[in-house]
Amino acid sequence: MTVLKLYSKPDCHLCEEALQALRALQTEFVFDIEELDISSDDALMRAYFERIPVVALDGEELCEFFVAEALVRERLESRR
Repeated sequence: MTVLKLYSKPDCHLCEEALQALRALQTEFVFDIEELDISSDDALMRAYFERIPVVALDGEELCEFFVAEALVRERLESRR
């Protein structure tokens, strides 16, 4: 199963928008979304604090701040 990781934190409007965009893509593609709350982990907070939301697939960061829908769609399509 393909898993997209979403690095985010509570009360982040951009993170909520990114989650909605990823959920919309789930109507076309089969994948899970793993939300990682950076505020619960010091290392994640240092790595992602000023860049969230960040979407990653297989350890590769695909986009930050906003979901690059075309890129995410392309990566998911290549896994079919």
